[in-house]
Amino acid sequence: MAQLNIRLLLAVAVIIVAVQVAGWLMARIRQPRVIGEIIAGILLGPSLLGLVAPGVATYLFPAEVIGGLQVLSQFGLVLFMFLVGLHLDTSQLRGNGRTVAAVAPASLLVPLALAVGLGAVIYGEFGADVDPLGFCIFLGAAMAVTAMPVLARILVDLGLDTQRTGIISLACAAINDLVAWCLVAVVVAVIGSSEPLGTLTTVGFALAFVAVLLFVVRPLLGRLARLPVWGVIVVTVLSAWTAEQIGIHAIIGAFLAGLIMPRHPAWRLEVEHRLDAVVRNLLLPIFFAVAGIATRIDQLTMAAVVLLGAVIVIAVVGKIGAATVAARLVGERWSDAATLGVLMNTRGVTELVILALGLELHIIDSTVYTVMVLMALVTTLMAAPLLGLLRVRAARWREPAPRCQ
Repeated sequence: MAQLNIRLLLAVAVIIVAVQVAGWLMARIRQPRVIGEIIAGILLGPSLLGLVAPGVATYLFPAEVIGGLQVLSQFGLVLFMFLVGLHLDTSQLRGNGRTVAAVAPASLLVPLALAVGLGAVIYGEFGADVDPLGFCIFLGAAMAVTAMPVLARILVDLGLDTQRTGIISLACAAINDLVAWCLVAVVVAVIGSSEPLGTLTTVGFALAFVAVLLFVVRPLLGRLARLPVWGVIVVTVLSAWTAEQIGIHAIIGAFLAGLIMPRHPAWRLEVEHRLDAVVRNLLLPIFFAVAGIATRIDQLTMAAVVLLGAVIVIAVVGKIGAATVAARLVGERWSDAATLGVLMNTRGVTELVILALGLELHIIDSTVYTVMVLMALVTTLMAAPLLGLLRVRAARWREPAPRCQ
């Protein structure tokens, strides 16, 4: 046991250093740090380290150490999903209602429909041992998501967080993610119950759980001037535990716990600051490493490579295309409409959380998981270069025409 603890500590130290270095390198080329963090996790897995230095990989990440890392990563996911729910500002849904009402459903429903169709086509070859409908809906939910934490970071880096397009994109992303997590919860409930009566029971308990959180726990928390951080953690863990007992997974309960927290700005910033330091610097890097070890780029077949190309095309067309056209139809300028489309195409870490859940519950297999992880990386990497190109073009379009001599 002592030897296992020492190996686990060494693995955690290696993971933290690798993630921080990769994140710093991405920041140097004006990419979100989270991209480097995800790539570092993949490189520590069998896709690179396992091939180049199998002895080192075996020493650092034996099965016993992986088990310990998975426990830590699950706790990290619980706290991360709490922070996502806490950060979700529903006031952003007000104002610019016409554009939000057009872009949000379009950027959600189009990729959802395309992914469900793709799921129906590939189920025979890539579908796991689950109900085909559950597989297709899960694939659609994963494709429809927009990673709010990554999007918010991109907006700050590019100075778009206070501009109209940035605010609209965050509002649309909030709607997309909320609906996507609801779909994931339904799929998990259906997959977790083998009989129709069991499914209805799970859904009924889930609805009752949400009602208790919204109409009982939330008002009680609102009466407290300042809930201490330890109290926040207790509420989050209990909510996650209850969700797991119901059958809708712990991370969904943690997300709901974040949603019902009091919205006092100063208190919320303090909670985010205290928890975010531990989550970002310790627990999420461990999650990235566990996710990277599950990503098997080295085992991709030609059929999987073709699937990857199809998934990327569907993801880009579904998000950028649908959001851009929808924004343009309600009167947005082409530059602003295209900017909204690119921003809605970022998936990042939220996608990995959903995919990790699907892999854990055997809704998807390792091949589909790897393909979807690579799609999340590609679509998020596209954001900064495309936004820079749009800025240059928009500046040229605003330049006055030169006078004829």
